Amino acid sequence: MAKNLALKTARREKNLTQKDLAELAGVTRQTISAIEKGEYNPTIKLCRKLCVILNRSLDDLFW
Repeated sequence: MAKNLALKTARREKNLTQKDLAELAGVTRQTISAIEKGEYNPTIKLCRKLCVILNRSLDDLFW
């Protein structure tokens, strides 16, 4: 699985730490870290939640 640089970039553009994003999404910081490293494939529900928080589309962040 490839690193998710789009998620990391979008998060940084919003000036959010992994912890900030995790709290907004209702997951742990480790989950956000694992997604960014490409070590965890999030559920579609979590993907959609991250898209709303970061104001991005699914295509922008995950495909």
